[in-house]
Amino acid sequence: MFLSKNLLRRVAGACFLCTPVSCWAATAEDLPPAPAFFVSTPTSRQSPEVTPYLLYQTNIAWQQDQRRLARWAQVKTEDELLILRKELRTSVLEMIGGLPAEKTGLHATITGRVAGDSFHIEKLVYQSLPGLYVTALVYVPENGSRVHPAILVTAGHSQNGKLHYQELCQRLVKRGYLVISWDPVGQGERSQFWDAKAEKSRYNLICAEHAVMGNLAYLAGTSLARWEVWDGMRAVDYLLSRSDVDAQRISITGTSGGGFQAALIGALDERIKVIIPSCYITALPMRIANRIFVDPDSDPEQDLFGFVSKGVDHAGLLLMMYPRPVMVAAATLDFFPIQGTHKSFSEVSAFYERFGHGDRVQLAESYNDHQYSLKNQEAALSFLDRFNGIPPQHGLPPVTAFSDADLRVTRSGQISVDYPDAQPLLHYIAEYSAEARHSGQATLAQLYRKEQATEIASWSIDRYTGSAPAHGVRWEPVGTAIAGTVHLDRYVLHHNTYLQMPLLHFHTSLPSTKGPVLWMSIHGKATQKEWPQIKALLDQGYEVFSFDFRGLGETRMNYRAVSPDDPDLVQGDFDQAYISPLSSVLANYVYNSLLTGRPYLLQMMDDVEVASLFVRCLDSRSQEIAIATSDDSYDLAVQFQKIDRRLKLISPQPAHPLNWSTLVTQGQEQWPIIFLMPSGALIP
Repeated sequence: MFLSKNLLRRVAGACFLCTPVSCWAATAEDLPPAPAFFVSTPTSRQSPEVTPYLLYQTNIAWQQDQRRLARWAQVKTEDELLILRKELRTSVLEMIGGLPAEKTGLHATITGRVAGDSFHIEKLVYQSLPGLYVTALVYVPENGSRVHPAILVTAGHSQNGKLHYQELCQRLVKRGYLVISWDPVGQGERSQFWDAKAEKSRYNLICAEHAVMGNLAYLAGTSLARWEVWDGMRAVDYLLSRSDVDAQRISITGTSGGGFQAALIGALDERIKVIIPSCYITALPMRIANRIFVDPDSDPEQDLFGFVSKGVDHAGLLLMMYPRPVMVAAATLDFFPIQGTHKSFSEVSAFYERFGHGDRVQLAESYNDHQYSLKNQEAALSFLDRFNGIPPQHGLPPVTAFSDADLRVTRSGQISVDYPDAQPLLHYIAEYSAEARHSGQATLAQLYRKEQATEIASWSIDRYTGSAPAHGVRWEPVGTAIAGTVHLDRYVLHHNTYLQMPLLHFHTSLPSTKGPVLWMSIHGKATQKEWPQIKALLDQGYEVFSFDFRGLGETRMNYRAVSPDDPDLVQGDFDQAYISPLSSVLANYVYNSLLTGRPYLLQMMDDVEVASLFVRCLDSRSQEIAIATSDDSYDLAVQFQKIDRRLKLISPQPAHPLNWSTLVTQGQEQWPIIFLMPSGALIP
């Protein structure tokens, strides 16, 4: 539906007269009052809320979940199940960027030994890749057996890494298991951003280092999970090099981030015979819905690109383990929603039951928050014993509390201090990116049309009457402000069923001589502060449109997401905290977008397309639209121009434009999270 400008403005004015909103007439032509730049009434109250954008993201995830279930429903025979399992494996390997092609020398070294009660602990350093040192503890039973079943205990997000899980390891070793537990990269003795003078990480050793490395790994076309999985697979290689390990009895367990590692390593390494992830398995659409409120820290390795859209999810990881024995340990009050745990478990256990392996799959649940409870540990030990040929035992043995200093593997407590030839993981991320560039990569425009494309250019556009279609735009005029000769029309564009785009239209009574320009910023539409830029464009003969990207400006959640592990992680005021790449509302929106297969950057381009559709509705002659930006948004506009060549960038280039490849090559630690584009560094 195309309307002439005069007609649309008359409609806007008439609608405005029917609303309770007041009309402003500025006394100074060059400065409309601050409220004129708001489409809705601003509020200062900060609180969590389910925003339209979060509803949209959750709805997309559930739609994709239905498609996954439809694919699973096609499985009628065990052979078909094995085909599905192979498809899932291929997808997961693609998501993490594959695995290293060569197993280089481990160069395993025992740096010390600690005596325990009926066991001893060996302090181990091995290299999962040349120069990528891994610090580990090996708990060895002293029960007279020549050979032992072995188990990998993956460490979750804890400041001291593997040391945090020594009680679980002791319970296992006293049961007769040879246990290996290691520091994930960025935790414990493997800080990648160690400040030797201050003797601490520049971030923290819980999630923040993972955020820095994981975001760069995305740009390189891979995932931090690639190296976490590889460290675990090389731990299996180390176990198999020992004469006191039974190669046919290797298991894995871990909780939280360790639950993620246990699930992923167990799914991909079939040498592992029994898998028990704790406090991790759920259904990702539910996790998408709650993560901002209960666990907002950036942890990119757990948000694999396409995890939901490619039909994997946590249920897919479990199904990849079929028909090996699997127990899911869960906590009723966990921030990994327990309802999702039951959903995923029931979907997978149905296959085990159908094909005669119902005794190999089990759910343990305890009423507590996010922790590997003693009840669940006891259930896990019984499950392990059953499949490792160990006679049933009851209760948990007492443990000895060793200090961090007792169990320190390196002399100083950090690999980067004690091993001059150690390579930081950022080196391997940059190396991966350089190699991947030779394999060919789609352009940004091709990716825009490929990754869950929405075909906005073909959508219908019409007046809003109370609801918006899934594939269409409905405009709603909400008032006009006048500043001298400048009119400031305000609209809400409703689209994608849930989404609302506040939009401002600046124009004078005279026809524009240069046509429309979209003014944009990574913080949202223009405010009173940007009026000089808007006025300059009007004086040049443009009419100016400015809008809020989804999740920004007036559509942002008025809430400061605070890390439960490190409340001081994100510094600065509300605006800075909202967009932090370490722990924020916007970062979680971005990771949600990756799970559902259409990166936030491409969704921002969708918003540009929606705004452009409205501009062309206003005047069908407006085929070429100019873009003007704030200084910090020039790089964003450059990417949009690559996607839609009809957009003409008229803002001057800043002194230091952002470049994805340079970010990876130089290992830049922080940059605007909106630029998190998987494989961005590979795009020609």
